Amino acid sequence: MRLPLNTLRYSVLTLALAASAGCAVGPDYRRPATPAPAQFTRESIATTSGSASGGPQQWSSSASISQTWWQVFGSEALNARVQRALAHNPDLDAATAALHQAQENVAAQRATFFPSAQLNYTPSRQRDAVGTLSPTLTSGAAYYTLHTAQLSISYAPDVFGLNRRTVESLQAQADNQRYQLEAARLSLAANVVNAAIQEASLRAQIDATQAVIDAQTRALGILHDQARLGYASGLDVAAQESALAQARQALPGLQKQLEQNRDLLADLCGDTPDQAGAPEFDLEHLTLPVTLPQALPSQLVTQRPDVRAAEENVHDASAQVGVALANRLPQFSLSGAYGGSSTSFTRMFTDDNIFWTLAGSVSQTVFDFGALKHKQRAAEAALQQSAAQYRSVVLGAFQNVADTLYAIDADARALAAADDAEKAAERTLVLTQKQQQLGYVNVLTLINAQQAYQQARMARVQAQAARLSDTAALIQALGGGWMDSAAGKAG
Repeated sequence: MRLPLNTLRYSVLTLALAASAGCAVGPDYRRPATPAPAQFTRESIATTSGSASGGPQQWSSSASISQTWWQVFGSEALNARVQRALAHNPDLDAATAALHQAQENVAAQRATFFPSAQLNYTPSRQRDAVGTLSPTLTSGAAYYTLHTAQLSISYAPDVFGLNRRTVESLQAQADNQRYQLEAARLSLAANVVNAAIQEASLRAQIDATQAVIDAQTRALGILHDQARLGYASGLDVAAQESALAQARQALPGLQKQLEQNRDLLADLCGDTPDQAGAPEFDLEHLTLPVTLPQALPSQLVTQRPDVRAAEENVHDASAQVGVALANRLPQFSLSGAYGGSSTSFTRMFTDDNIFWTLAGSVSQTVFDFGALKHKQRAAEAALQQSAAQYRSVVLGAFQNVADTLYAIDADARALAAADDAEKAAERTLVLTQKQQQLGYVNVLTLINAQQAYQQARMARVQAQAARLSDTAALIQALGGGWMDSAAGKAG
């Protein structure tokens, strides 16, 4: 009796159709419930105050976050740095490779939905022990060459959805890697922006410190002249020398921070420290965005890539429960083979030399000391764990946005106060210098005015940088513009 290939093909197809009509056991994924507050902060923050170093900022529900959101700071140098970092950062390359690996694992698992076929050809030269055993060939020849060709087909029908849940799990892992990649992009861009703002802040602080050193050096020269003429004492000169030394002492620490910050920028851009280049960021060339996006708390769970990544962990854990449950149910398999064997290569598929097999099997674990049951319970516990971790990430995202909103509001008020303090200290210093030169005040009064102005200028620079940094932090907290990027790739 012969079984044609068509019969084997129809048998496999019939069982495949039967399997496709089966169900996938285990829970169907649903996004876990999360808190849905009406707003991020306890009270509404509509507009911040303005100052000489930056105008007021307001939130707009119509404002969106661009994929290239860092351009809102109006610096071509910053735009170039971020683009270079996105193109050359090795951590981003690693995240991209991890995504490709996860996608290939999904594709490999999807292939198990279909039968697999193997073609085998085996030639052999043999001699039978005719004195003891019956000859292998009907001709009784002891020496012979045997040619065997065989097509083997195997298929495991997915009756209870084991493979479907496995694919679902791997797809969730791939989506998790995709969101992690977007989170890495967002974090990298934010780190470059913050490093640029820090560089600008440090340069401004160094300029302020150098200006104070120059002023105190000039004051010391004047005191030396006055001491020679008898209008100043040695104590006045010593006090000024001490103040000048203290100002100079602060300069190396700021310069060290600047150099280390330049090393950080080079590293973020995939460069070595010697490729950092000259400092290029200035606070006066960084524009403070006037309009900020106003997102609803309900939108945050879809806008932040880290929240979406945490959700895919829940999806993965949900599918793993189905995998564990399906492993406790019967497993089906179907296999078939069709081939020919002959001592002559050209006669392998003549009528007398053809062979075929068709086999099906069902296996069911009946006793394993509860191993599969406990694996299912472990998967269910993992699902509960991932759902709790997801809620924690969502709550952390709400807190992150609220913190930056409060910070931006406080930064605006702090910068306005710092501007006023710097102007007042500058006026006081100018008047004190004139009075000291005319002999109306002693050098200690001048030193105090110089120190007050230095501190006020430093405070203004730091407040200005903090306002820029917290604005970038808000954009990052809201998820950046990765969704536009994802939509563009999908299109």
